[in-house]
Amino acid sequence: MNKNVQTLRWLLLAGSIYFFLVAIFHMIGIKIPLIFIYYNVPSNIYQDRIISFLAFGWSVFLFTAFLNPIKNRMLIQAILIAGTGAIIGLGIINMCTDFESFSNAINPTIFRLETLGLAVYLILLALFYNKSKNQLR
Repeated sequence: MNKNVQTLRWLLLAGSIYFFLVAIFHMIGIKIPLIFIYYNVPSNIYQDRIISFLAFGWSVFLFTAFLNPIKNRMLIQAILIAGTGAIIGLGIINMCTDFESFSNAINPTIFRLETLGLAVYLILLALFYNKSKNQLR
């Protein structure tokens, strides 16, 4: 397995672990920055639990792709498409939500930086997917 495929695998595993942590912390309601993007915005437990099981799904999909990226290249493509939609959605939330109406202590710049971090991850995933294309056929 070449270096690009190996890097792709590590990125997929890292994403799987990240979303597994998101699932756990949303399920138990512990708000930690980076794991909870909107960590200091009020939320209801049912919202956090919905996010939890959806994040668990992301974790499973990323882990499945990690196990065999050659066999699961279409899954990686789906992850990239869905991830792009998620980043766009977070961007819309960040631009259109009046977070200060919840509290003056909320600084939306942090949410934008966290979204940027996820976008960088997705870009790296796409980059190494494209670099690995010849190996993934």
